[in-house]
Amino acid sequence: MIVDADGLERLRGRVTMVDGGFDPIHDGHVAYFAAAAEFGLPVLCNLAPDSWIRPKHPPLLTQEQRARVIDAFRDVAYTHLAEAATVDVLRLVQPRYYVKGADWRGRLPAEELEACRDGGGEVVFVDTVLGSSTQLLRQVVERAGAGEAVPR
Repeated sequence: MIVDADGLERLRGRVTMVDGGFDPIHDGHVAYFAAAAEFGLPVLCNLAPDSWIRPKHPPLLTQEQRARVIDAFRDVAYTHLAEAATVDVLRLVQPRYYVKGADWRGRLPAEELEACRDGGGEVVFVDTVLGSSTQLLRQVVERAGAGEAVPR
């Protein structure tokens, strides 16, 4: 179910939260959502908007398209298209678990760690997303530039 900012308050303290841009979405993200679901609570995906994606690359899917795709995953109960910073969503939702890929260990913003701690939640790092969407796009561009076949 896609929820707006008002719908987030109803989820306070009752979800496991994941977040990211997910553009392009890949198999590591599928494993990430499944790992988050293993905590036994509904999973809320806090989705970064196109304005967050653009400095990295032109969005492949619009934020609305990405929200619909992510919301179709069985392991994601709620999808929220973020209008506020992640730390603000963490403060509002106070998830029991905030799940991030292991690539965020040691570089998660301190204010996000603090927001989780203050809200009684736990930050958990999972070894599922070992690459990034940006890396995947770079590889495709490099292959295409080298005249190699680009996987479909």
